[in-house]
Amino acid sequence: MNEHVEQVVIGVESDDKVLIISVAARMAGMHPQTLRQYDRLGLVQPGRSSGGGRRYSPRDVALLREIQRLSQEDGVNLAGIKRIIELEQLVTVLQERLADARTELAEARQRIAQLEAGSAFPRRDLVPLSRSQTALVVWRPSRPAGQ
Repeated sequence: MNEHVEQVVIGVESDDKVLIISVAARMAGMHPQTLRQYDRLGLVQPGRSSGGGRRYSPRDVALLREIQRLSQEDGVNLAGIKRIIELEQLVTVLQERLADARTELAEARQRIAQLEAGSAFPRRDLVPLSRSQTALVVWRPSRPAGQ
């Protein structure tokens, strides 16, 4: 349950990269050198200022806290933490795609219902056939003249 709460908190934080490394480190309860190492390992991706300094968002700080929790409380190594982060990001992307697909499906169903309600046979270019017909039609190509 604690993990779910942490994920929700990460999800609502700002993405604005405005915190310098010393402030982000203090907020996360870490040493700035640890943040540099996590950046090199790809665990967190800070922005860069025009001078090249790292800039962190409140969401980055929440992610750093989660990295620390996974490492210290759950004993997960950094490679495992990186994989967990990648999978959580994939889950987020897939949830967004699923929501989009559900929306498209609902719109398609609504359109079908509108078409079906419009008439018994909505396509005007096709003529319905009675199912009781049993006629057989044989088609033979015409022969060219002189054969």
